[in-house]
Amino acid sequence: MSWLRKLYPFNAEQTVNILSEFGPLVAMFIMNAAYGINVGTWALIITTAMAIAAMLIVLGRLPMFPLIASSVTIVFGFLTIITGHPMWVQIKVTIFNALFAVFLFGGLYFDRNFFQYIFEKTFNYSKKGWDNFTWSFAWFFVFTAIANEFVRLTFEKSTVYQLPFGMELDGVNIWILFKIAFIMPLSGLYAWWLTMMMQKYRIEDSADDGASNGGASAPSQSAAKEVVTQPHIP
Repeated sequence: MSWLRKLYPFNAEQTVNILSEFGPLVAMFIMNAAYGINVGTWALIITTAMAIAAMLIVLGRLPMFPLIASSVTIVFGFLTIITGHPMWVQIKVTIFNALFAVFLFGGLYFDRNFFQYIFEKTFNYSKKGWDNFTWSFAWFFVFTAIANEFVRLTFEKSTVYQLPFGMELDGVNIWILFKIAFIMPLSGLYAWWLTMMMQKYRIEDSADDGASNGGASAPSQSAAKEVVTQPHIP
């Protein structure tokens, strides 16, 4: 099954993360087109809550980043329902990603690498590897925050736009479609690339030798994939 691993390099946690992003967005896209923003936002909130439950059932725990992002999505979703304005659920992506990028850049500036602090006891990588990992992640979040704002501000919620193939969508559904058709595939490709990149920073130590003597081995290539979670951009 090595060919399947090369074709689809994501582990169970990453797969659940991907589905937890894709499902709520598709539900919101369909419900918003059929019944309006309030019903679409309710669909987003309910399916996001279901995704949290699915993570707990499948993984037996709640991964930190998807849990935080999903919780913020629910809060901003309720703000959209209360105000009747989709700005809240849209701008949440910009705020969350921008703040997280600032947090990561700040950690690098003060030589306090966040990901190294969280994962260094599990994954044995060089300091340069951890810094490159965090630097890359931070810039990806900057890019997605800017892209989100560009689409949100360019396409008005009350305007219906003509798209190729005879499609007609309002500004909110264009924003959702942008996330489904562009941001999510890009996030998957980015996670795959980052997984491959981290292999060259793995430090071989005595734990590898201990494997032949019945000792514990260092994190394998497949285990390394666990550190690279799908960038959660709901």
